[in-house]
Amino acid sequence: MAERDDATGRGTPSGRRGPRRRSAQTPTQRDRGGDPARDTAYLVLRAVHEDGAYANLELPAALRRARLSGRDAAFATELTYGTLRMQGLYDAVVAHAADRPADRIDPPVLDVLRLGVHQLLGMRVPDHAAVSATVGLARQHVGQGPGGFVNAVLRRVTERDRETWVQLVTQEVAEEVARLALEHSHPEWIVRALRAALVANGSEEPEVELRELLAAHNVPGELTLAARPGLLDEDELRAAGAHPAAIASTAWTLPSGDPGELVAVRDGRAAVQDAGSQLLTLALVDAPLEGPDERWLDLCAGPGGKAGLLAALALRRGAALRAIEVSAHRAELVRHTLRGAVAAGAEVEVTVGDGRDVGREEPGRYDRVLVDAPCTGLGALRRRPDARWRRTPADLTGLGPLQRDLLSSALDATRPGGLVAYATCSPHIAETHLVVRDVLKRRDDVELVDVRPLLRDRSGERLAGTGVDDQLWAQLWPHRHGTDSMFVALLRRR
Repeated sequence: MAERDDATGRGTPSGRRGPRRRSAQTPTQRDRGGDPARDTAYLVLRAVHEDGAYANLELPAALRRARLSGRDAAFATELTYGTLRMQGLYDAVVAHAADRPADRIDPPVLDVLRLGVHQLLGMRVPDHAAVSATVGLARQHVGQGPGGFVNAVLRRVTERDRETWVQLVTQEVAEEVARLALEHSHPEWIVRALRAALVANGSEEPEVELRELLAAHNVPGELTLAARPGLLDEDELRAAGAHPAAIASTAWTLPSGDPGELVAVRDGRAAVQDAGSQLLTLALVDAPLEGPDERWLDLCAGPGGKAGLLAALALRRGAALRAIEVSAHRAELVRHTLRGAVAAGAEVEVTVGDGRDVGREEPGRYDRVLVDAPCTGLGALRRRPDARWRRTPADLTGLGPLQRDLLSSALDATRPGGLVAYATCSPHIAETHLVVRDVLKRRDDVELVDVRPLLRDRSGERLAGTGVDDQLWAQLWPHRHGTDSMFVALLRRR
């Protein structure tokens, strides 16, 4: 893809950079103000780092406020997400170029520097444009003095390309996990957890796969749509520029454009949803079931992607779906995404409540139950770039009991012979294997069902690489399957 060498310095992401381009301008000759796209990226970073905002929620609102669209919106998005994603590596680069630890730089200045480094090392923005615009951003938002400091640091960054910087900042890191964490910009504890998960799920080359997995986290996932069965003609998606994805029978990719502009998305007949989420929902519905198949339950339904697919499938089966969400706000999101199925005649009930109470309140009532348990979200790091820095090992302590209680409640709410799918968007063994094993140990009325044969691509072929022979659950991976790292186990109540 050709570079753009224009006044704004806009460009496209690139893993490698071409020849260096020196700026002939002095700092005083450069723009003293930022531009709307860079301003937006900076303000989102400050909201994330200072106020604890979530980038995936903050950025769309910021783009609307700035009235950015098209290439400007795409530039701001890549600049924001790319900077957040590679923050760990960029801080090491900044520390070396500034000759001081990153945590000794004022946070607003550090955010400006991170944005500048991403333009220099992670995007096809010419050096002079990246430095000039970032210095202008610094002067506009944090002052003239910091602008000079930013200029000096970024000029040092331009002296090396990305590969050389990676070698430089990692060369003295002796421990392999720490070196990988720095190179691929992940916290060390997450790298260790991912390696353990690969080993636990039967990887024959965990060291090789770990590198592939970390690299996959740093490549934004394709925008994937779920075509809710029976609610739309797939030609409608083709006409909108979407293409059928090979990974799942309901999955479509949208190479470009705003999915919110599609009529099918606006009225709930299709939705943005990772293919891995679609696969595990389809597996629950496709699993053989003896006896009645009339009452389905989504125990942790918000924000509603899986519930939307379940509702469409329930309509085709003649089943009724109940969706429970503990948050009233998220329950409203569920109702909104179910509107297409409801308009088509689906029998759906959305209620606000705690899923841990359902097993006691409605024992043995449901035939199929989905537990998409709250988790660390370590399986969606490619889509949520700030999540890797937001989560800590302490989160596992609080989530573990909740996950076990939700699964136990789901089993109590399921009739004998009924099925429960336990799912997480995390490969961490503390949220997957250990939860299922602990619940199974405490009960003699539950058995595991092999879910792997139910995970099939668009052609009907079983997905490869989802687990080892002596384990009946499945783990999906971005570097193997092109999905988020979704885990799913299927349990039958005896």
